[in-house]
Amino acid sequence: MEASVYIHVPFCGGACDYCDFYSIPVRHDDERLIRYIEAAAEDVINQIDRYAVDSIPSMYIGGGTPSLLGASGISKLMKALSPAMKKSPAEISIEANPESADKDFVLACKDNGITRISLGVQSFCEKSRNAVHRTGSIEAVPNALSLLQNVWGGNFSVDLMTGLPFQNASIVQDDIEKTLSYRPAHVSLYSLIVEDGTVLAKKIRTKEAILPSDDEADSLWLCGRNLLEEAGYSQYEVSNFAQPGGECRHNIRYWRMENWLGIGPGASGTLFDDENGCAVRRTVPADIDSFLQGNAEPETEYLNRSDLIKEMILMGFRFIEGPDDTLIQKRFGKTIDTLIPETLDRWRQKGFLRKHKAALTKEGLLFLNSFVRDAFVELDKNGGSG
Repeated sequence: MEASVYIHVPFCGGACDYCDFYSIPVRHDDERLIRYIEAAAEDVINQIDRYAVDSIPSMYIGGGTPSLLGASGISKLMKALSPAMKKSPAEISIEANPESADKDFVLACKDNGITRISLGVQSFCEKSRNAVHRTGSIEAVPNALSLLQNVWGGNFSVDLMTGLPFQNASIVQDDIEKTLSYRPAHVSLYSLIVEDGTVLAKKIRTKEAILPSDDEADSLWLCGRNLLEEAGYSQYEVSNFAQPGGECRHNIRYWRMENWLGIGPGASGTLFDDENGCAVRRTVPADIDSFLQGNAEPETEYLNRSDLIKEMILMGFRFIEGPDDTLIQKRFGKTIDTLIPETLDRWRQKGFLRKHKAALTKEGLLFLNSFVRDAFVELDKNGGSG
C-alpha cells in the first residue's frame, strides 16, 4: 500500500491568538522534545508495518513549530526514521518559524534528507503581528528568509496572512514584495479565519481586537493574489501559489484524498478502501502525556460511501484541477459528472466552472463554499451517492 506520513510536532514557543491547532508552549531544553522524537519515530515505523505500507510518496512534519526541535532534534528524528526512509519519499517537508530557523537548523534539514521548508512569516508588519501575538520578533523574519535563500538553496515556501488587524492594501503589497525578493518556490496566502474557542475570538467579542470588515478582508486577499500571479506564481489551490514545479506534493495528496498516516497528538490519518468506496480515519488524542506514555489510543471514524463522496467533493474542488475523476470512478463506479450533474451545469452556466473539466475557475474558487453547499444538496436529494 502507498501512504504519505504526517507528523504533528505539538510544541510552540508561544500561542498565537488565532491558532486552534493542538500545541503546548515549551522551552528549547524541555526534555519532552527528545522523548517526543523517540515516540513519534517509533509510531511511524509501527504504523508502516501495521498497514503494510510499501511506498511513502511524501512526508510532512508540521505543528506546532517543528523547528523548535532544533538542529540536533531534527537530526535525531530523521536518523530514527531511517528504516522508513527505505520507502523513499520524493518530498519531505518541514514547517519552521523564523525565530527558530537558525543556520544550524537549516543545515541539519539539508543534511538529513528534508527537501522542502515552509516558513511561517504571516506578515512583516510588526503592528499586525503584535495584535495577534504572533510569536517571534520581526527582526528574525528577514534573517530566516536570507538563510533559506542563500544557505538552504532548495525548495521553500512562505506562509502569509491577510485580514489581520491594521492591515491595508499597502501593507499586503509590502508583505508580498518583501517575500518575493527572496524568491521562494511557493507562497501560501491565507485569509484569517477566526475559529471558535481561540483567544482571538474572545478578543473580538470584547472589542479588544478589531479586524477588517469581511469586504475589506476579501479585497486584501484579492490584492495579494493578483500580485502573486503578476509575479508568475500560479494558483493551484484556494490558498496556495507556486512557480512551476514548486507545488507541495504532500498537500495535493490531501486534496485528492489519497492515503496518509497521522503521527503525534492531535494528528489524523485516513486510509481508503477503493474497492468498497469507504475509508477509516484515526485521530490521535490531543494529549502529549498519553502519547509519550504510549497509551494514546486513536479515535476511529468510519467514512461510508456517502461521507466519502462528500469529502472528495469538498477537498477536490479546492484544487485548481478539480477532484481526481479516475479515483472517484474507481471508488464509486461513477464520475463526478454523474454524481452532481445539476450543480456542475448550473455553475458552468454562471461561468465559474471550466468548460470541459469538473473544476472551478480561478474566480469560481472564491465561491467554493457556495458550490459545495449546492453539491451536497444535490447529493442528499439523490440519496447521498449521486
